[in-house]
Amino acid sequence: MEQTERSIAKALLSIKAVFLSPDEPFTWASGIKSPIYCDNRLTLSAPAVRAEVEQGLADAVKKYYPEVQVLMGTSTAGIAHAAIVATMLDLPMGYVRGGAKDHGRKNQIEGRLEPGQKVVVVEDLISTGGSVLEVVQVLREAGAEVLGVVSIFTYGMQKGLDRMAQAKVENHSLSNLDALVEVAAEEGYIRSEDKAKLIAFRNNPQDESWMK
Repeated sequence: MEQTERSIAKALLSIKAVFLSPDEPFTWASGIKSPIYCDNRLTLSAPAVRAEVEQGLADAVKKYYPEVQVLMGTSTAGIAHAAIVATMLDLPMGYVRGGAKDHGRKNQIEGRLEPGQKVVVVEDLISTGGSVLEVVQVLREAGAEVLGVVSIFTYGMQKGLDRMAQAKVENHSLSNLDALVEVAAEEGYIRSEDKAKLIAFRNNPQDESWMK
């Protein structure tokens, strides 16, 4: 998968879906200062990159979860990717809302899902794992057998890895921070000495000493 990881990292950088700013960090909603900001929604606006991403996700589903019966996207970022990949693989597709509707049938799961069906969740980004695990929990409570998750990018944060392991959820990402940092340095997006800052942030995002 290393070639895929590097190719996707290069593609994300080329369309500025990933911004790297070690000297002027971004502030996440949580308040954490971060040298990286990732917006994979931009892949939808770049046909060539979109095609590479969707083919990668489809290949991951076929490789790791050949018995899958339904794809479920996370709301909202995973919905489009789940729909495209489901079309490529000729599979049923749905998505999980962030919360149940307050009208109509008050669904939280949109699309048909039968108890016992084997599901793969499609996500765009894995950081601490909280949002995708909420989706997995909703699907499990509905009786689905969640085989795992496929995603475009993961930071590889230890908190996320621990959470996923504890919930017994497997994730396969097309690319990750390690590959991104290597490609970014090679392509001149960051200085070689900035690589350590980015990895230090990933390893301990609460510790702002990487900014010094």
